[in-house]
Amino acid sequence: MSQPEFRNLPIWQSEITATPLTGGITNVNYLVEDAGRKYVVRVGDDIPLHQVMRFNELAASRAAHAAGLSPAVVYAADGITVLDYIDSRTLTEEDVRAPEMLPRVLDLVKRCHRDVPDHLRGPSLVFWVFHVIRDYGATLLERGSSHTALVPELVRIGNALEQSAGPYDIVFGHNDLLCGNFLDDGSRLWLIDFDYAGFNSPLFDLGGLASNNGLSETQEVWLLETYFDESVTDDLRHRYSAMKCASLLRETMWSMVSEITSEIDFDYTAYTAENLARFRASYDDFKNS
Repeated sequence: MSQPEFRNLPIWQSEITATPLTGGITNVNYLVEDAGRKYVVRVGDDIPLHQVMRFNELAASRAAHAAGLSPAVVYAADGITVLDYIDSRTLTEEDVRAPEMLPRVLDLVKRCHRDVPDHLRGPSLVFWVFHVIRDYGATLLERGSSHTALVPELVRIGNALEQSAGPYDIVFGHNDLLCGNFLDDGSRLWLIDFDYAGFNSPLFDLGGLASNNGLSETQEVWLLETYFDESVTDDLRHRYSAMKCASLLRETMWSMVSEITSEIDFDYTAYTAENLARFRASYDDFKNS
């Protein structure tokens, strides 16, 4: 849906002003002002190649708001979602790592895992990272990606990690814990952007939180001890490390697919290289542990 089309939504009370919001690498977002109020308008259809289905994102967003984690959904129609605007700042990786911030971030993640299912309505997806990796591999081969030579190795590693990361507990995961999906309004944190939400292992969110934000090994141990309220066993450390690798591998292959499919103005090639290096380093650590 283009900007002129969302100017005519029935919820608007006056002539709106719309300003593109930068930073999104999956959707196109706008800051809209209408009759003295601000909203965020998210524009985007289903993206089956990335396992993104808007009915699922909408249900998760509404449940997260009901659980007290996320802004309210004001309006939704095909290809568009309007949310309350939160006057806030987006966290950086350095913010997430900060000793005073990390406990607040983890509390928000735990509340997502624990509380969102109580408010979830209708069908819901499972986000199984190992299926995603296999599916991305097939897409890259079918579309003649420049990374084709790497695909068999990456899929093989993903399959091996699937065996190493079990047995599995299941929670309702956010599954995209980049720093940009946390907002700080000065008094509380908010969790946004539920494109990839779905039932998953909690280790995926914990591994993604650590790898996406550069947590230290000490912080990772604290993360696991605090989340599970117990000492970290060798078995838990092994399963967590495997899932952390899988999170990095998925982000790498997500970017590889985006290189050849996305129309968003973003340097996916550089993002692929950055995440591939992170994955290689994490996987080397995992193999040597």
